[in-house]
Amino acid sequence: MPGFVLLVRPRNDGDAAMRIGYTVTKKIGNAVVRNRMKRRLRALAREILPADGVRGADHVLIGRAGGIERDYAALRTELSKALRKVSR
Repeated sequence: MPGFVLLVRPRNDGDAAMRIGYTVTKKIGNAVVRNRMKRRLRALAREILPADGVRGADHVLIGRAGGIERDYAALRTELSKALRKVSR
């Protein structure tokens, strides 16, 4: 199971800017754990979205329970793979 879920929705408003949102539910853990997961998701987005993100779309990363323990390199690979699938 991946460490996150990626949702991408084109806005179709003529603006080429990418927007990003993050969410981690209370099922994941306490506030410290949720904030750590959000920091990991933000770092992934800063690193990968400028090059591989969908222009003119909203991106939402939803943290999953396995995302905290998962290696950062594995999360990076998963996000790149998910963005390639979306852009097809």
